[in-house]
Amino acid sequence: MSCKTKKHITIWMIQPALRQYIEESVIPQYDHFDAAHRRDHVLMVIRQSLDMAERMGVRRDMAYVIAAYHDVGLCEGRERHHEVSARMMKADRRLREWFSEEEIQMMADAAEDHRASAAREPRTIYGRIVAEADRFIDPETIIRRTVQYGLEHYPQLTHEEHYARMMSHLHEKYGRGGYLHLWLEDSPNAARLEELRAMMTDEASMRTLFERFFRQ
Repeated sequence: MSCKTKKHITIWMIQPALRQYIEESVIPQYDHFDAAHRRDHVLMVIRQSLDMAERMGVRRDMAYVIAAYHDVGLCEGRERHHEVSARMMKADRRLREWFSEEEIQMMADAAEDHRASAAREPRTIYGRIVAEADRFIDPETIIRRTVQYGLEHYPQLTHEEHYARMMSHLHEKYGRGGYLHLWLEDSPNAARLEELRAMMTDEASMRTLFERFFRQ
């Protein structure tokens, strides 16, 4: 059975009413965020979270809701979006149809703990799962999203300033000594992170990718 088929089956194992609620009321919120945090991003985090939850034998429905909610707090800005996401989840009365108060608190804690710049380790396995899923490292995707974010949030920058901002962000977050942490052992992200770091030392490759995504 292919990985694609397994993931397709996993999503359909979520209770239909819960899945319908999330798909109709939560996921559409991402359509209003910046290009790096729209629907394609949350769907990727959901797929990765469900895959890890299945492999680790933990609640798929909880992993699903956490992934869906993890960035909704961007509606109030980026700086404290993880805390806002947690608050919005706890305030959602509909979730009481499927989860206990204790489970909702655990999911909210996981959403709050997902942020890459968090200094401490996530409090639960669910927090580690969503944090790892949110860090799904595909070098070209990361570079594209970094350029997209810069263009949307810093339109006043010149072409060269955008390139400098991209490289500064990549080194600050993904470079050796950067603030990104991987919280799961044997994560496939580890090998991809090394690939990204190698790319970051290749000026010609980085310029080529930047120009492609800048024009898009």
